[in-house]
Amino acid sequence: MAGKKILIVGIANDKSIAYGCAKQLKAQGAELAITYLNAKAEPYVRPLAEALEADIFLPLDVTVPAQMDAVFAAIAEQWGELHGLVHSLAFCPLDDLHAPISACSRDGFLQAMDVSCYSFIDLAARARVLMKNGGSMINFSYLGSALATGDYNIMGCAKAALEASTRYLARDLGSEHIRVNCISPGTIPTRAAGGIKDFDAMLEYNQHRAVDGLLPTIEEVGNAALYFLSDLSKGVTGSIHYVDHGVNIIG
Repeated sequence: MAGKKILIVGIANDKSIAYGCAKQLKAQGAELAITYLNAKAEPYVRPLAEALEADIFLPLDVTVPAQMDAVFAAIAEQWGELHGLVHSLAFCPLDDLHAPISACSRDGFLQAMDVSCYSFIDLAARARVLMKNGGSMINFSYLGSALATGDYNIMGCAKAALEASTRYLARDLGSEHIRVNCISPGTIPTRAAGGIKDFDAMLEYNQHRAVDGLLPTIEEVGNAALYFLSDLSKGVTGSIHYVDHGVNIIG
């Protein structure tokens, strides 16, 4: 990854999947641009960005166009190019996340789709301009996109949309030698996952279903990210790649 310039969006703390990716990428020589959501998140993310020697560290709420503009302007000015994009974002108001899908509000549905899916499309559109010699983009899904599992509810719809966007973006950007892939980790106790109802029960259930009785780690997901963002995966695009210790193969 030496010389590769990667934008990472979605680190909240040292338990974040995006942080696991950042660590593995940095260990292999990548140069990093890291964003944080807001002033409340900054104290948790800044020490991580400093430890990773991030070249660029800026706030980014993907629903605020001016902040999106500022991040990509900074990348264009400081780096002049981009080789990789890591999108690790998802959001849904708790009332809608915990409700059965038949009770999800219109506003909750739109927010879930906006942050969890459309933001990747928007980031991809901006990143492609800087990927002058090709590149790689990844996002993160969950098995609840394909199966009605646990209390994932409306987020299952949002992740299904994200996976479909991955395939269509892969087709759209293929002629520019830009690859787009999705990693689908198993249950990991991240900050975002803590908002899911009965998440501890989901952890236990998934560990029981895993073929080796283990749950994935952010480092294992980071290894998968390293593969997709490196030249090792040059022939792979539009894929959904599971890192869940085999849970997805158990009926």
